[in-house]
Amino acid sequence: MKNLVCIFFLLLSFNLSAQTTPPEVETDSVEPVYFYVEGDTIARSAIFLDDVVVLSRLKFSDNNARRRYLILRRKTRKVWPYAKLAGERLVELNERLDSMQSKRDKKRYTKIIQRYVETEFKEELKKLTRTEGQILVKLMYRQTGQTTFELIKNYRSGLKAFLLNTTASFFDISLKEIYDPVNVEEDYLIEDILQRSFQDKILEPQDPAIELNFLELTNKWYTPKPEKGIK
Repeated sequence: MKNLVCIFFLLLSFNLSAQTTPPEVETDSVEPVYFYVEGDTIARSAIFLDDVVVLSRLKFSDNNARRRYLILRRKTRKVWPYAKLAGERLVELNERLDSMQSKRDKKRYTKIIQRYVETEFKEELKKLTRTEGQILVKLMYRQTGQTTFELIKNYRSGLKAFLLNTTASFFDISLKEIYDPVNVEEDYLIEDILQRSFQDKILEPQDPAIELNFLELTNKWYTPKPEKGIK
């Protein structure tokens, strides 16, 4: 898992509140209750909440299919925090690098990030299995909009990305792997696991960097069939 650790060296650095206040309006009927959302000067008679996706009960063709899904769920939940952190840190990293004028400052800042991540995360990432590493590569694409290969190429060099991808291929891990729940059933199952884990507050949600419509995905796949893709 040395290859995945490398990209984390580059990426991992360093409430809505409302109050009810009825406006002073003379009326001969029951006064409505108005809400002032913090930061907004317009009184509202209602606050519209985000849509909630109602997930259907999972159905499996047999016990083996159920077991495979549960294995995928365990691995996905394990690596999700790293993918989420990568998405957050990539935004911070880009903002910080954009504010720096000299290449020397940018290089120095990147090395600081590398040392920090090596201390905090290296040993944990090295413990990931091959399958967990590949799921992490996919989820990093979900949260950054770039493949791990592209991240390495952009922040280090094309040659380094090529070498890392070649080494990863020996372990059956592609750093060029994308997250494609529209066409890949395992990726849809991963998205299903994420959505259910978000709703159950098992995982902390984060908006994807790529366009995803879970309702449309569910309509296409209809019923999960976790029988393929898990090794």
